[in-house]
Amino acid sequence: MSVVQKSIIKDICIMEIKKKFGKNLKRLRIEKGLSQESLALLADLDRTYVPSIEKGERSVSIAVVEKLSKALHVQISEFFKD
Repeated sequence: MSVVQKSIIKDICIMEIKKKFGKNLKRLRIEKGLSQESLALLADLDRTYVPSIEKGERSVSIAVVEKLSKALHVQISEFFKD
């Protein structure tokens, strides 16, 4: 397998992880009855950040994952469930 092919596979895996994270974030937020803006406020994030995470457009740091976890009162593993 070429270096380019390996790079493409890596990029696809990263995109899938971001989309899974975003999908689970949205599901958990809705289950808690929160708007994107109210979640952002609870997690001390910019209000425009949550929508882009939910769409799988952003890579988030572990610090942001922890903030979201605390704001939603869920274990971090909940963001990565299938």
